[in-house]
Parts: sequence; structure tokens; C-alpha cells
Amino acid sequence: MTPAQASTGNPANRRRRRGWLLIWLVVLALVVGAGAVAYDRFFVQTDPVTYSDPVMHFKYGSIGSEPESGLPYWMWKALPLMFPDKLPEGETDYRAFGLLYEPGRDLPIGVSQRKVMGIDLVWLNCSVCHVGTVRDEPGGERQLLLGAPSNNLRLFDLIQFLRAAAHDNRWEPDYVLEKIDEAGGDLGFLERLAYRWLVIGQVRRGLLRLNDQLEFLDRQEAIGHDWGPGRVDTFNPYKKMQFNYDMTRIPDVELAGSADYPSIWMQRPREGMQLHWDGNNPSVEERNLSASLGAGVTPTTIDMASLERVRNWLWDFPSPRFPRERIDQAKAAEGAPLYAEYCAACHGAPLADGGGFDYDRSQYPRLGEVEPLEEIGTDQGRWRSYTQVFAGEQNMLFAGYPRPGSDCDERLCAERFQRFRKTSGYANHPLDGIWARSPYLHNGSVPTLRALLDPPSERPVTFYRGNDVFDWDAVGYVSDVAAAEGEAFFVFDTRMKGNSNAGHAGPTYGTELSATEKDAIVEYMKTF
Repeated sequence: MTPAQASTGNPANRRRRRGWLLIWLVVLALVVGAGAVAYDRFFVQTDPVTYSDPVMHFKYGSIGSEPESGLPYWMWKALPLMFPDKLPEGETDYRAFGLLYEPGRDLPIGVSQRKVMGIDLVWLNCSVCHVGTVRDEPGGERQLLLGAPSNNLRLFDLIQFLRAAAHDNRWEPDYVLEKIDEAGGDLGFLERLAYRWLVIGQVRRGLLRLNDQLEFLDRQEAIGHDWGPGRVDTFNPYKKMQFNYDMTRIPDVELAGSADYPSIWMQRPREGMQLHWDGNNPSVEERNLSASLGAGVTPTTIDMASLERVRNWLWDFPSPRFPRERIDQAKAAEGAPLYAEYCAACHGAPLADGGGFDYDRSQYPRLGEVEPLEEIGTDQGRWRSYTQVFAGEQNMLFAGYPRPGSDCDERLCAERFQRFRKTSGYANHPLDGIWARSPYLHNGSVPTLRALLDPPSERPVTFYRGNDVFDWDAVGYVSDVAAAEGEAFFVFDTRMKGNSNAGHAGPTYGTELSATEKDAIVEYMKTF
């Protein structure tokens, strides 16, 4: 027997070999198990946080903005703590920018969440721009207005905060992780390593890229065109972020294109009307897809099924009703024929039986049509910001991607935008829920409905935006108060580029009626 045979046949040696084999199998199992966990955690994109309730889905459901535009959840939470000096005094979170928090929720309305490659990411959805609030008095209870313009949102300030944070030198991993802990972070061992060596650096690089893309906001601020609360520049950021325009070549008059957020209730009757402020598209579907790009989705990350859920819910979602006890019904009755004479042809009217709004375009011939700029006479900034060249480029977006709700093969039903176009002016929209859409005109340059019925020379030259206490008589947010409850409101100056309150005036528009007649029209519009 050879030494090798003796060694092989020795029972003690066989037991040692079995022992080592068992150890190696355990080690292999641990390695494979850890690898599977790591793969599932860091390389598999999981489902977003979802909600069965359509209202919760609208407020907090993802539309696909997080993978490309989102911030890691704990970075989102930590940023205000990392840079408190870049927030208004006394603010500690995103309330500083008008985002709305509901009791028991740690993310504001309009911020959704999904896990991507093991990291919880958050970013914006439709409701960030389309949930307003109203109060009877300072300190009073806030009522949410779903589908209304987000009158509190200061998106310009939020973007400027993120841009300023990118250039700060307080990005050392120890400091960032300390602030994450302060925010309540519960990072595990693997997550902590990922944040230290990968996530923190990627976040800063992303914010630096955002800073470069939106550098033109500094120029807007310099010409007095800070968007302010309740407004957004829809298409100039689009030009840079989607098509990489050289923004230094955009003239000031085109750069001053900010407008109020629109309401988005009752979309079914709006299909076929000229949508957006300038009426540049008659398709609700294309309008929705375009708006989702503004919230941070891309053609490759958009969650079509989720967006379709929002669309279906808004299809017949009604506008909020003005408090009936605050309406003088006799005065409203006096205003009805005046409204019919001066307003209904362009903006529709309530149904005769009081059962809702009448969107019948055969009865109201100008409803949903574009009013030429020389006729309406309102500020040109938003109209000029949307150019013919840009419309052509926009119509190439989503080429090769299926539309929401399509169940055919994407190679067969893929379809780009087709219906965007440059128009001659601004669109006449239905006035359902008009009371909840203050301020007025496309750029929000007139604070109340009552002021809109006055000639431009009698409308406020400057007023304050950002207060959600409501003036139930004049119909609009209180605009003559500079500050309340420690918050300074935004000064809106109609003399700045893009902010003019001119137009929608003259005999055709009822601005030459008597004060009593104007009051009656406003009272009637409360019933919409």
C-alpha cells in the first residue's frame, strides 16, 4: 500500500476532509446568499411604493420620475439639515418651498418613492403642481383643493436651494452621514457603505449637473422674473434639459415665460379643446405626457400604467364648490345674464339646472379656441417662450415608446408627439371652479376676479402672492398683506418682464360696466 493509499483510507483523514468540505459548503452558501441579497438589493429595480386609493395615488404615487431625476430618500431628508443657512429663517424642511405635509406622513404631497438598485429614491409627481389650499383666516384650518393650482409651491426657490447646495463644500461623507442620522436615518451596514463610497458623490454630481442646466434661472432673477409661488416656467427649462439649447442666446422677452399652474379637474370635456395656456395641443394624453417630462420622467423611465391611473381619475373629477352660504343668490341671478352676454361665448357657463358646468362648444363657439394675441392683449412672455422651432422638436419626443394604456407590441404602436404647434395667442378655457384658480390671467398678474373686471389701469400694480387666506367677496387670495404668521409673502410686480396685467379689457370683456354690474357677475361666477 502506498503512502497516498494509506492516507486516503485512514478514517481520521476522511473525517477531516468531510469537516473541511462542510466548512467550505457553509462558506459557499454564505457567499452565494450574501451575493443574492446584494444583487437583489443593489441591482434589481423593484416596484414603487403604490396605493390602491386613487386620491392617495394622485398625491403620493410614482409616475417614474425617480430613476433619472430623483434623490435618495435619506439625502432628501438630510439636505435641509446639511444646509440650514440656505433656508428661510425658522424653516427646517421643505415647507420652506411651499410643499404641503399631511399629518403622519414624512414626505410632502407631490413627492413619491420607489427603490432603484437598492436605494430608496424620491422625486416629484403630478400633484406637486396641482394641489392648492385655502383658509378662512390666518391660523385657520387649511382645506386641500385637489386638482387646483399649487398656490403655495415655490419651485423656483427649491431649485435654487438645490443648485446652491451643489456648490457648498459640506459634502464630506462623515458630515452627510451625521445629518442622515440626525434626520432619523436607519442605514444598514451595506447601505452605509453605499452612501459613503457611491451615493453621496453621485448626488452631488447630479446637483452640479442640474446647476449647469438651469444656470439661466440666475438671469431670470436678474431681470425680475423670479417665478414666485404658484408659477412655473414650463418650457425654458424643457429647452435646456431635453434639447440642450444654448440658453445664453434666448432673448429676455422669451426667457420671461412664467405662468400660473393650471387646474386639472374634469379632463374629459377638455379633450379636443386647445390646451396649455397658449392652446398648443388639443390632446389631453399628449399634454399629460409633456407635463410628466417637466416632473422629471424620461421616455425610458415613465410609468405609463401609473400615469394612466391619474388620467382616469381626473377624467371626471369635479372642481371644488364655492361655499353656498357665502353666495348672495339674488345678486348672482342679476349677474347671470351679464355673464351670458360678456363671458359665456368664450368660457362656457353652468348648466341651467345647476347640475354642473356646460362645456358644449356648439353652444359656446369660442370655448377651447385660441384668442389671437392682438385681440386678447395680455402679456406676451408665455406666448413668446413657446416657439415654432421648439414645437417641431417637441413633436419628436416619445418616438419609439408606447402610449399609456396601449396593449399592443411597442414596436407596432409606438408613437411620438404629433399635435404640438405654435399658436397665435392664448386659449379660452372653461371657468369651472374658477374661484379656486386665483390669481388670474395666464401669468397670475391679477389677484382677484373682481380686479379682472376693472380696466388694467385700475388693477393692482404690485401685490403679494403666497397667502392662502381667501377673500370670499372679491374672489381671490388675500393679496394686500405683506406677511403673516412669520412668513413674508412674495411681491409680484406687474411692471417686470412677463408680469404685465394688461389685456382682457374693453367693451367686449365687460370692464366698462358699472361697479354694481361687475359685482353681480362675480357673484354669479361663485356658483360655477
